[in-house]
Formats: sequence, C-alpha cells, structure tokens
Amino acid sequence: MAEKIALTGLLASEIAEQLEISPAFRGKQIFAWIGKGAESFDEMTNLPAALRAELSQKATLRSTTVSKVLTDSDGTIKLQIALTDSLAVETVLLTDREGRKTACVSCQVGCAMNCAFCQTGHLGFARNLTPAEITEQFLHLEKHAGKLDNIVFMGMGEPMMNLAAVRKAIAILTHKEGRGLSARRITLSTSGVIKGIYDLADNGPLIRLAVSLTTADPALREEIMPIGRTNPLEELRKAIDYYAKKTGRRVTLEAALLHNTNTSDESAQNMIRFARGIDVNINLIPWNPVETLSFEEPTATECKHFVGKLEKAGLNVTLRTRRGREIGGACGQLGKTLADTISGCKISEQGL
Repeated sequence: MAEKIALTGLLASEIAEQLEISPAFRGKQIFAWIGKGAESFDEMTNLPAALRAELSQKATLRSTTVSKVLTDSDGTIKLQIALTDSLAVETVLLTDREGRKTACVSCQVGCAMNCAFCQTGHLGFARNLTPAEITEQFLHLEKHAGKLDNIVFMGMGEPMMNLAAVRKAIAILTHKEGRGLSARRITLSTSGVIKGIYDLADNGPLIRLAVSLTTADPALREEIMPIGRTNPLEELRKAIDYYAKKTGRRVTLEAALLHNTNTSDESAQNMIRFARGIDVNINLIPWNPVETLSFEEPTATECKHFVGKLEKAGLNVTLRTRRGREIGGACGQLGKTLADTISGCKISEQGL
C-alpha cells in the first residue's frame, strides 16, 4: 500500500497538485482547514463527501502522534511526538507572565552540535525532520493549549542544518490562507552556523535571529561548543552584524550561565567586547541541571554580579526566568528520541 501524503508539509497549490484535485481551489480549502487544526477530513464540511472519502485513502492530516504529555506546575507543557519510524522528538509550550504562549519547536531528531552543557547534544544526530513533522508540533501544541502567539526554533537540533525544511514549515504556518502566523513572531536560534546566518539574511524569511553564544572566550567556547572550532567568534560576530544591518532586526545573544565556568569578570569583559558596537540584546539563562552532565547551576549572586557587569557597560540584558524544569522541558533539557507508547495510547503525566 502506498504511503499516504502528509498534507501538513504542503502549501495549497502543492496539495491540489499532488492529490490531483480539480478544481484547484479545493487545495486552498484543505489548506485553510489544516491551518484551523482540522484532524480529520470529515471536519472539512465545505468539501463534497466523495472527495473527503477519497482524501482519507490518499492522504493524512497527521503524520505524527502525541505519545506523552507532561505538565509542569508553572504551566509549561511538553509533548513527546512519535514519528513513523519509531523515533521521537519533544516540543514545549512556554507561557510568560503576560499569558503569551510560545511553541518551542524541534527541527531534528537529536543534534550533531554536541554542546557540552546540553542534553540533546549528547544524544547524537539521527535525522532531519520533514516540514510536516515540524509543522505538526505547532498544531499539536495548539490543540492542547489553544491559539499560540509565537514560535521559536529552539528545541532539539540545529535549525541551520535543516534550513530548507524550516523555511518550508515557516511558509506554511505564516501563509495568509492558512494558519496566518506573523513572521515577526518567529525566532530561529542557532549555535552559530555562520553560513546559515548569511543565508537567512540574504534569502529570508524575515524572522528574528537568536545566537547561542554562551561565552565569548574563544578557547572556552571551542571546548564546550565544538562548533566554535569551525565557526570562529570573530567571523560569527561579523555574520551577526551583517544580519542585523541587512534585516533591520536586533539579534539576541543567548548564554547559559554555568557555575564557575563562564561567569567570571573576564568572561563578562569578553562578552562586552563581543557585543559592543553591534545591534544585539543579551538573554542570560541560568543553566538547567541535567543528571548526566557535570556542570553546576550558577548561584543567584553569581548571576546578579554577571548581569551587573554587562549592564554597567551599557548592554541590553535580560536574566530569564527558567520554566519547565520539573518535566525536563527547560532550555538544554530536551533529550528523548525513542517514543513511549502503551498499546498506541497516549500517556499523560501531570506535574512530574
């Protein structure tokens, strides 16, 4: 039996073409229903019954399934998404103090970047996700939490290493005839793939960029973020400056603060030198513990001192509130790639 076509990875014209639908406007109708979160063709009441029956034989509205739901006491939700090849990824819903909901979406199964402080980086790389698998994470989260405000490509994997699929997912989610999410509400976070930053600046889409800097000490960055060996800091700085000037968008520099590792006065001065003169703001995130890793959380005093050094230098700095730690949904904690299922049923675990 032929594999069903995953419609969540297609634009309206592609749906009509691949399903050989006539008249072509039916593709637009189907695309609009997908943007509304439809999970069955029977929901598409403006399509003829015969067409709905035909579609159910040829195509699917979900190529993935939610195998586990975890809910943190702070309101964070983490979904484990089972893929068709028995692998899985995780996606997280974050809610800020103003009630804005953000989907933290994965783009790869595992990650090849091998950042020393990140659980996902220690899994190794399995494969890239398809546009449908990326888009469906957002749709699954909207089913569980209602309409979302933002999306960040900050989950499992390096978005720049799967940029074609990420671009396609963005095109689908932002299309005015579909979900219609504003591109201004989308952020892509990279560990510092210089070629990808230039590509995104020159070829779009016009979205927000965040760079996981962590430290501006070249030797330390190469040690804890191996990408620094092939994407040196000075060249990375030039790429960030180029992106900000080309797009008119301020770039976010992210740093996971690690106790007695990247929080010294020298580390602060290195970051000040790196950030000064380019249009950036800085997000500092106290490291979230991972049992298998040897790093330690920074103390509150350590964080306050580091923030003070950067602010005194005139930089825009935010010390982020950590969310989702109880369920392994915080930054750097995503890490399961094998789906958990019991007789095909979803497992729901609240407040673990």
